[in-house]
Amino acid sequence: MSRDYSPEIVNVIDKYLTDNDWHYSFDDEKGFFIFNLTISSKINELHYVITVAEDCYTVYAVSSIGGDTDDPKMMRSLVEFITRANYGMRNGNFEMDMNDGEIRYKSFVDCEDFTPSDEVIANSIYCPSAMFKRYANGLLSIIFSDASAKEAVEKCEKDMDDSSSGNASSGDSPLRSMLEGMSADEIQDLLARLSDAQGGHHS
Repeated sequence: MSRDYSPEIVNVIDKYLTDNDWHYSFDDEKGFFIFNLTISSKINELHYVITVAEDCYTVYAVSSIGGDTDDPKMMRSLVEFITRANYGMRNGNFEMDMNDGEIRYKSFVDCEDFTPSDEVIANSIYCPSAMFKRYANGLLSIIFSDASAKEAVEKCEKDMDDSSSGNASSGDSPLRSMLEGMSADEIQDLLARLSDAQGGHHS
């Protein structure tokens, strides 16, 4: 079934992905961009879906590892972890499908009355990968080690605060602020890894 979506938003996202050598496919009936991204994290692969509507688009980054729906205790801990991690998020949020344990990060961009710039598109794509990089160890400690959700979140945030201490600046760009804790080398590493991402380049 086809969906109504904005060709203008599709065109600017398509141009950004093409200009930056992303490997992706596009479903022109549903208005979906699809690609994978490998990151330097214990959850090292994310499956991306960008859904375009008439005046907005949404970026979903889906973890390659999820919860076990046959383990109610784990699922409850993951729900608590995600709730704690989401509190205070400036852009987007984690979500979990209680039916199959899928964990993803969602970033929404309202495009009413404006066309998203390259920086806005980059922010919306890199924010989910940065958040998975920040919280991956905590998610996995619950899935594989039965860790406390509260302690897992606190450790993730303390580790990131420690690693970025002294580097934050009020003059940082919006993209840099959103990718808090990631160095320039790490961002370049993400770009380099795109050449190994699965999926075909849109023609």
